[in-house]
Amino acid sequence: MSEILNKLSGQGVAIWLDDISRERLRSGNLEQLIREKNVVGVTSNPTIFAGALSKGDAYDQQLHDLAIRGVSVDEAVRAITTYDIRWACDVLRPVFDATGGVDGRVSLEVDPRLAHESDKTVAEARALWWMVDRPNLFIKIPATLEGLPAITQAISEGISVNVTLIFSLERYRAVMDAWLAGLEAAQAKGLNLATIESVASFFVSRVDTEIDKRLDKVGKPELKGQAGVANARLAYAAYEDVMNTERWQRLRSAGARPQRPLWASTGVKNPEYPDTLYVDQLVAPGTVNTMPEKTLDSTADHANITGDTIRPFYEDAWNTMAALKEAGVDYDDVVKVLEEEGVQKFEASWNELLESVSKNLVP
Repeated sequence: MSEILNKLSGQGVAIWLDDISRERLRSGNLEQLIREKNVVGVTSNPTIFAGALSKGDAYDQQLHDLAIRGVSVDEAVRAITTYDIRWACDVLRPVFDATGGVDGRVSLEVDPRLAHESDKTVAEARALWWMVDRPNLFIKIPATLEGLPAITQAISEGISVNVTLIFSLERYRAVMDAWLAGLEAAQAKGLNLATIESVASFFVSRVDTEIDKRLDKVGKPELKGQAGVANARLAYAAYEDVMNTERWQRLRSAGARPQRPLWASTGVKNPEYPDTLYVDQLVAPGTVNTMPEKTLDSTADHANITGDTIRPFYEDAWNTMAALKEAGVDYDDVVKVLEEEGVQKFEASWNELLESVSKNLVP
């Protein structure tokens, strides 16, 4: 095991892998990463599945069987993705049991084409929850405006939710409100709140990518590479605010557990930045960092874990955001663009996945 990864885990950061494939599962690689790289969870998304299906022969037999059965392309995609997620849930079950259900989680996203349709998102969440049928599953629901009531409804029914595609502080607060409302509704139904877990996936590197472009245009390159970390730090401050409310304390007394902030999009996009930037600078207890394998390897090799790098730097984060505003960066427009692009990118990947499955549904 890496001493650096042990140090990161010791700071209260759960290390999750932002990748899944059937080849990774059948080769035993995921089990190896759990043993050797402190991995205690897995996230997936349409882009990851599209990539996995495009390589190797791991899916050939199932595709052949699905073709013989004459299932639709949409149903074939559900069968393929839930198969992998179920398998990953079983691999991570010992972690789930050892952590009392906090970690050992695997995330599966609803069809991103439903991102702006609340009722259909809930229906899909129910279907996926039923199909995978594992207690350590997370259903990923995007934090669009239409996604918010879907989050509340899913949680109220006892479905554990990974809220994805969060970019703005305002939307993050709305996500926490939707989560709390879901727990309150679940409590009213008499459900066991201790079994309902949630994380909120706050995206990091994409914020820098978008804001850096704008800083180049206004001639302020000295501010580049700071927004993603500052935004995430302020998200943690918002999380702490909610954890201190009477509303949360009441739910916690009833057995509920916190909705942990999860740092997503932690692979560095700009090669000029340190490749562990979004790990080193976002260390705080009760967080999750989901990393592509390349970032995980870099972290294990040379990350600089120095303790809490979030809470001592709230003032710096506010100063960074103020400097960006003064430079002419329109934060509200940035996060609006990022949410729209995020949904579009996942839709494009989903369509690529559908196309790939369609081509390979050969009896």
